[in-house]
Amino acid sequence: MFRLTAENLSQAYSRRYVFKSVDLTVQSGESLVVLGGNGSGKSTLLKTLSGALLPFDGSVSLTNDDQSIEGQEQFRYVSLAAPYLELIEEYTLRELLNFCGKLKPWRSGWSIEQLVERAYLDEVSDREIKYFSSGMKQRVRLLLAIMADTPVLMLDEPTSNLDKRGIQ
Repeated sequence: MFRLTAENLSQAYSRRYVFKSVDLTVQSGESLVVLGGNGSGKSTLLKTLSGALLPFDGSVSLTNDDQSIEGQEQFRYVSLAAPYLELIEEYTLRELLNFCGKLKPWRSGWSIEQLVERAYLDEVSDREIKYFSSGMKQRVRLLLAIMADTPVLMLDEPTSNLDKRGIQ
């Protein structure tokens, strides 16, 4: 059983708390939805839970069958998709998928060609990411997160910048 636990988790910017003393546990098979208005700290909480930001205070831990997953290995277990995440824009889509597939394996049986088709990006797969529209970049972010073989998937504003086809 995989478990993500936050204990007394706090995050602050410029001496102002974004959130304070958050305790939560999410296990395999469970879902967690974080709701709140603009500026309420949802994105900051997800970044902190995913390990993209270090906590101001408290801790986030990952365990698999009660075995602790330590620091630098944690990224292999968590995928985050959000419109603010940077992509390596000098890579083509195929190059980016090849690179990311070496960091986190793709879900069983998926080839790069199938991933490209799944995101409806076959016509631009040999184009550098810097020439993609914001919606196309968001499709890439979602593809990287959803198709990575990780036990934890975090989606922050997943439909931002997407057209109807992208939302499908």
